[in-house]
Amino acid sequence: MYFAIWSLIIGALLLTMALAGTWLRRLPLSTAMLYLAAGFGIGPAGLALMAPDPLVYSVILERASEVAVLISLFAVGLKLGLPFSDRGWRLPARLAIVSMTMTMTVAMIAAIGMAGLGLSLGASILLGAILAPTDPVLASDVQVVEASDRDRLRFSLTGEGALNDGAAFPFVMLGLGLLGLHDLGTGGWRWLAVDVLWATVGGLLIGGALGTLVGRLVVYLRSRHKASVGLDEFLALGLIALTYGLAVLSHTYGFLAVLAAGIALQRVTERPGEVARTASADLMQEVQGFNEQLERIAEVAIVLAIGGMLAYTYLHASAVWFVLVLLLVVRPVSVWVGLLGAPVSRDQRVLISWFGIRGIGSIYYLMFAINHGLPRALAEELIALTLAMVAASIVVHGISVTPLMSAYARRKGRR
Repeated sequence: MYFAIWSLIIGALLLTMALAGTWLRRLPLSTAMLYLAAGFGIGPAGLALMAPDPLVYSVILERASEVAVLISLFAVGLKLGLPFSDRGWRLPARLAIVSMTMTMTVAMIAAIGMAGLGLSLGASILLGAILAPTDPVLASDVQVVEASDRDRLRFSLTGEGALNDGAAFPFVMLGLGLLGLHDLGTGGWRWLAVDVLWATVGGLLIGGALGTLVGRLVVYLRSRHKASVGLDEFLALGLIALTYGLAVLSHTYGFLAVLAAGIALQRVTERPGEVARTASADLMQEVQGFNEQLERIAEVAIVLAIGGMLAYTYLHASAVWFVLVLLLVVRPVSVWVGLLGAPVSRDQRVLISWFGIRGIGSIYYLMFAINHGLPRALAEELIALTLAMVAASIVVHGISVTPLMSAYARRKGRR
């Protein structure tokens, strides 16, 4: 009976999304908002059909959110087709490095955590690292649609969401180290050498090498020998798993490695020769289509769980003002500082400042920290703040994305 009820709910939800997708896109409403409401309704606060207690099921939630982020990062990598020599890459790099973890956002959240929430330095930095990344999973409405998309706003938000999900890791490790839960080395040498330099550079190199190798091998076999045709779904999953496994075993960041693998695989479409171009184009079409379907399924599962988790936390006054400060002060200030002198229009700067969507990446880092031994009281505090921020982001950005992006498209079309 329990399984039948779940089948009924999931079937009804998926069919509704499939049949009403076009209609929903015209409304100030996102699919993530519906998943969130459904998760809350079938969780402990409603029908009690699931009980995703973040302290009890932290390991499962970490792995599930990790898989969702990996799938999304690979899909994003396939869409980032701008040549590396193009100046368009400077904007997402500035947003991910300057505005996100390296300086502004983590520093501002850490300062708020210490001064306004009474957290320790380590806990404040950890909170900043958890909430600083923008989300590549829930930001599909503001992302580039395909590799040929050159829109500066969409490319910047897409690239930022992908890059900073990996760039947050060093600060997560720094926060855990200051809490005594990770070895930083004497004077922080291990954190700088391993957690920052090697883990970042090594992950990008491993992912780039594997994506290039696999892509060229498949194109060669298909164009020269008519072999390795079909099963592109296995190719996508295999490359994600192989890249992530090798990166983690090499003590590098798997998120950055999988992103680099997707970007490198996308570059096989630039191979010379008509036969090679046809083979690579077919490969990209099949892999990208399958990956987008996986991404949607992962979004449903994780956002349902987030909705259910809301029943296990509490909304106190500090969470309310904290969320408002993050949305209305921290994100806009960090973006405006990060984009000083950048060739973006006023509309683009305003929209980038607003669409700092938080979501599944923050849930992953939260569960990762809990599983590294956070004290229960601190874990409960971080759960409350993180879930409040993620839920608020899903709602306010979900309501605003359709009218704002439609207005942006109209203004752009008049120029």
